[in-house]
Amino acid sequence: MTRTILGLDIGGSKTHAIRLEDGLVKAEAVTASANVQNVSREAASAALAEAVRAVGAQTVQEVYAGAGGIDTDDDAAALRALIAPLVPRASIQVVHDSRLVLAAGRARMGIAVIVGTGAVAWGTDARGRQARSGGWGYLLGDEGSGYWLAREAVRHCLGRHDRDLPPDRLSAALLADCGLGRPVELIARFHGIGAGSRSGPDRGYWSARAGVVVAAAEAGDPAARAILDAGTAEIAERILQVARQLDITGPVILGGSLGAKVPLVREGIRQALAPHGITDVAGLDREPVFGVDVLAGLA
Repeated sequence: MTRTILGLDIGGSKTHAIRLEDGLVKAEAVTASANVQNVSREAASAALAEAVRAVGAQTVQEVYAGAGGIDTDDDAAALRALIAPLVPRASIQVVHDSRLVLAAGRARMGIAVIVGTGAVAWGTDARGRQARSGGWGYLLGDEGSGYWLAREAVRHCLGRHDRDLPPDRLSAALLADCGLGRPVELIARFHGIGAGSRSGPDRGYWSARAGVVVAAAEAGDPAARAILDAGTAEIAERILQVARQLDITGPVILGGSLGAKVPLVREGIRQALAPHGITDVAGLDREPVFGVDVLAGLA
């Protein structure tokens, strides 16, 4: 009998789905985020339904779903309840998305790091012990994340304005990217105030502005580089906390839009970890959802 599996990676900006048959990927789709930390339950349910339809997974036997914000059994149960009506015959396993990163990095022990909309480090050792640092969400932490980088750039821009200094290169780039003319306009935009704005900060919108910080840092802007360096130092400290708790030195697998794809972030983390004897650090070379085969015991 063919073993059919639905794999889901539910991130802050998208939901990535695959359907496996006996370990082979037969269908793949990307839909909107189904993470209830970022969108309403209705929007999350709609995104999941679209993903299931797109990969033809209505009759799968098993589901493995990784998502940010799965911190308690109740969190896992809430996501399972959204998925269950879409795949009524399937068993459903829900894990924190950092576990997908480690699995996709072809490692059964080590430290997985997500640096994207949010930021978290999670690890496991050869005995199955687990440790985690960070990933508290944008209101409590997520230092070094895309949202955090953008917020620090906004603070930098407003700080210059308060000191009666003209916008520097980073500030000008941020204002242009937001379609704004004056630093003070960032205040209402950031808090989601005004016509057409959603209530409260839009995590996805501001996380996307992290690209402004990265581009400016790559161009040699000192303010942007200082923000990026501070962020990578925070991520490195999260990794070290996990490594100390588990008494391991890696491997460290960097995932997320910043961790896996931005050389300055990867190199900054590597340089911060090297003095502590952690040298096996690599960016994830495939999407996290493809770690489902490891979680399912197929690889």
